[in-house]
Amino acid sequence: MTDETIQISGISRQAFILRGAMAAGAVYGGGMVAPFVSSAMAGSGDADILNFALTLEYLEADFYKKAKGLDLSGDAMKLAKELADHEAQHVNALKQAIKSLGAKPVKSPSFSFPISDEKSFLKLAQTLEDTGVSAYNGAAPSISSKDILAAAGSIVQVEARHAAAIRLLRGESPAPEAFDRTLDKGAVLKAVKPLIKS
Repeated sequence: MTDETIQISGISRQAFILRGAMAAGAVYGGGMVAPFVSSAMAGSGDADILNFALTLEYLEADFYKKAKGLDLSGDAMKLAKELADHEAQHVNALKQAIKSLGAKPVKSPSFSFPISDEKSFLKLAQTLEDTGVSAYNGAAPSISSKDILAAAGSIVQVEARHAAAIRLLRGESPAPEAFDRTLDKGAVLKAVKPLIKS
């Protein structure tokens, strides 16, 4: 039995971890979930870590795909289209990396996003991108392959640029803090608000 098939209160371990990370990002800011993600990934092999990252990328790719159907301003629509393309490329790259390790990429869960306009889109986009950056940063120390670490490092740099671009569109500082803050696991679990339907 693999980690992603272990059920926790009716949902998989993978969905449970991602729900916690997304909820923490929504409530406390994405930069605060790295210690939780790192703890959740402790003891996992490179393929498991990449499958976790793949699930985050599935989420982001689906999010931006759905956002393109909203009535967004020119700058926001341009960004949504560009980021949708980036996230699709990240999905494909991670699938190939997982296969190169002799493992099987996980399937994409179904997602539900509470977005209806530009304001809600940008707010959730910031949460997702901040959380994605923190997830990669949190998992990086557990990656054993230098090649896999380099690939993840290449993706996280782009995710950080996404986060900065979204913050600028929201009229916020692109880099408000010099370091990520921490959040304990109990606070994350208490704050769970699922974005994953199944």
